[in-house]
Amino acid sequence: MGFSETVVLVILAYLLFGPKKLPEIARTVGKALNEFKRASNEFKAQIASEISQLELEAQRQQILPPAEPPAGSVATSSPASPETPAESHSLMKAAPDA
Repeated sequence: MGFSETVVLVILAYLLFGPKKLPEIARTVGKALNEFKRASNEFKAQIASEISQLELEAQRQQILPPAEPPAGSVATSSPASPETPAESHSLMKAAPDA
């Protein structure tokens, strides 16, 4: 928008609204533009925060991928019991009439 277009708009606004209403309208438009700019900046900050959080999660996954058990190993069903089946069998042999 050039200077001549701006001058035409100012003259048109002056004729439509008059000299008393023009400062009020300018203040209202200025406040609305300021509020829009603030909301836009908040939105940009929120998007940047989400992107950095996703990048951090992706970086964590690259550093420490989930460990897979070695081939041929047997997974235990209850980690609370420290005995293996072989140990409980040997305990039963040691005390047959308990």
